[in-house]
Amino acid sequence: MASVAATPARTPNGPGPGEASASFPTVASVPGPREPEEEEEEEPAEIHLCVLWNSGYLGIAYYDTSDSTIHFMPDAPDHESLKLLQRGLEISKQRLLSGNYSFIPDSMTTTEKILFLSSIIPFDCLLMVRALGGLLKFLGRRRIGVELEDYNVSVPILGFKKFVLTHLVSIDQDTYSVLQIFKSESHPSVYKVASGLKEGLSLFGILNRCRCKWGEKLLRLWFTRPTQDLGELNSRLDVIQFFLLPQHLDMAQMLHRLLGHIKNVPLILKRMKLSHTKVSDWQVLYKTVYSALGLRDACRSLPQSIQLFRDIAQEFSDDLHHIASLIGKVVDFEGSLAENRFTVLPNIDPEIDEKKRRLMGLPSFLTEVARKELENLDSRIPSCSVIYIPLIGFLLSIPRLPSMVETSDFEIEGLDFMFLSEEKLHYRSARTKELDALLGDLHCDIRDQETLLMHQLQCQVLARAAILTRVLDLASRLDVLLALASAARDYGYSRPRYSPQLLGATCKELSTGYRHPLMELCARTFVPNSAECGGDTGRVKVITGPNSSGKSIYLKQVGLITFMALVGSFVPAKEADIGAVDAIFTRIHSCESISLGLSTFMIDLNQQVAKAVNNATERSLVLVDEFGKGTNTVDGLALLAAVIRHWLALGPTCPNVFVATNFLSLVQLQLLPQGPLVQYLTMETCEDGNDLVFFYQVCEGVARASHASHTAAQAGLPEKLIARGKQVSDLIRSGKPIKPVKELLKEKQMENCQTLVDKFLKLDLEDPSLDLDIFMSQEVLPAATTIL
Repeated sequence: MASVAATPARTPNGPGPGEASASFPTVASVPGPREPEEEEEEEPAEIHLCVLWNSGYLGIAYYDTSDSTIHFMPDAPDHESLKLLQRGLEISKQRLLSGNYSFIPDSMTTTEKILFLSSIIPFDCLLMVRALGGLLKFLGRRRIGVELEDYNVSVPILGFKKFVLTHLVSIDQDTYSVLQIFKSESHPSVYKVASGLKEGLSLFGILNRCRCKWGEKLLRLWFTRPTQDLGELNSRLDVIQFFLLPQHLDMAQMLHRLLGHIKNVPLILKRMKLSHTKVSDWQVLYKTVYSALGLRDACRSLPQSIQLFRDIAQEFSDDLHHIASLIGKVVDFEGSLAENRFTVLPNIDPEIDEKKRRLMGLPSFLTEVARKELENLDSRIPSCSVIYIPLIGFLLSIPRLPSMVETSDFEIEGLDFMFLSEEKLHYRSARTKELDALLGDLHCDIRDQETLLMHQLQCQVLARAAILTRVLDLASRLDVLLALASAARDYGYSRPRYSPQLLGATCKELSTGYRHPLMELCARTFVPNSAECGGDTGRVKVITGPNSSGKSIYLKQVGLITFMALVGSFVPAKEADIGAVDAIFTRIHSCESISLGLSTFMIDLNQQVAKAVNNATERSLVLVDEFGKGTNTVDGLALLAAVIRHWLALGPTCPNVFVATNFLSLVQLQLLPQGPLVQYLTMETCEDGNDLVFFYQVCEGVARASHASHTAAQAGLPEKLIARGKQVSDLIRSGKPIKPVKELLKEKQMENCQTLVDKFLKLDLEDPSLDLDIFMSQEVLPAATTIL
């Protein structure tokens, strides 16, 4: 409660001037806003999707609560023919045209509104229109985001955006997991337990250097939607290559700093639409717009041959300067923070300035009024004050006298008692009533007028919501590409080349070679390798080698480099030629889960290998590691050979397959047909006495042994167990029977004898409850069979 008070004091000899006190918040103006102390935590975004299938065509529309935007996909053909919805087109059109959209000016007529929407939404896509109508009906019924608002407040829709599903590369969740493209971990901070997770060591984690949250969101979207669109990929690489030049490093750092001020504009626009704007929202919007103008000015000095620079230079129009100018000239940021409400600067509205001047001059004026009131009061009253309380008005405040005990004692002639507070009696007098009529409720009047100005300013901003949304799109794209350029500079990545006529990928080892982007950050030394697939030869590569020789890492780096090229990033290879790839399939790790109700081997078959066999094309990349080890050795070997033979039988349409296995019998028994489609690779090693030296280098050939004993020794198993394992392995290979070790058998017999002796020594023959027959039958005789 704000108040203004003036208090004269009475001396013992009679009325006289005394001390006067007054308090009211002051309003000061500054040229610019202060940075908010901390950024507000965002609510989790929700996606509400409407899908329609009909006659082999698909229509999709969805509403994203994070930016209050409806996304729609024009009708797309599909291979299946489904007939679900045959009516509702006209109803959907009417619902779409009758919607309340903030980006459409209110001055438009119905015909103009139809023409405006027709320029955005293709009404000839009938399924998409039906999907939009169904989505709008759902949003209206569920009242997404406005559940607690009045019923006449509609769901905010700030724009329509089109998206398509063409040129996408198919990658399942298992592949994202085993390649460590994403990896969520529990947050170590106790304050983050509720919100949950953080990104661990993953490809996304090392490449995500975005400065704004919308850039991070777009990078994640690119990772979940790798594309075959070479035009889009090359446009991303052009920007990265530009910022990798040494002379452009300062420009990249300056743009990165500006991008740090690009905040959540859609959330602010949504609050404006619902009239829930906060003081901090104006500060954030002000900085965002001015940072966008800085981005525009910087991009105008960059080569306009690059599409992104040209788009920012052209589409960041003077509307941004108009918005920033309006906010800077109208909003009093310091005053708004002090009063925790929207306040305006001086010289915006003369009426508001006059009322503020009168409000600021009240203390001295009320001191004089209180002095005159004191002259007319009882001489026992030592002092009084006139205070102003918003929504109540002007009151005369008198200290409570010792004689004022009952409520009836509060009555004073000529005054209307109001209330008692903190030993102060508050009254209305003729003068305070006159003040109410003369000055009114200044505080509330000022608030009302400033709120009206805020609403007018909001309307000006919402009318230009389209340009603000476009700013966010282009700024987040620039943020992602700057992050990828920074990572490429630090890690020594190079630009991949795309060859549509090549079905697969070729990564050649030159100098730094072909590397695993995560492993090279963890290992002290990393050995690069080359990889080549595609064409008419070597489409199926069978990789053998000892355990721990690097087969799995080799498969993963093939998949990761291909993936990075398909999202438009530079790759960890000296040279990389990436062909047409439409999908990446993997069987590297078994993704076990009790909820699935399937065995580990069934998961390998059903969710990984079967998916690759049924869906892989000649443009697919398939990575298979140690398939068949989850069941009987013979059955696993037979299944692995059958799967590879299935792909080889496809001939020229065989996918690009990398198979790592320890089943050396696959080669020794010649289970695969000979031909140019199969290529055998191995991991190079060298035996130095009893030690095995790993070179981690891929070369042509077949491994002679798995060298499991060396791996067991490195794992710390006892030498006795390792020696016995090698002996059994040799006996199996030679087809000889396996006999128990005599030393081990004798040692076991001695232990059993000692155990039986101990049992005899513990017997108490004087115990009347002892039954020797039972002891002999249950203890001695069973033990004797293990000794003899």
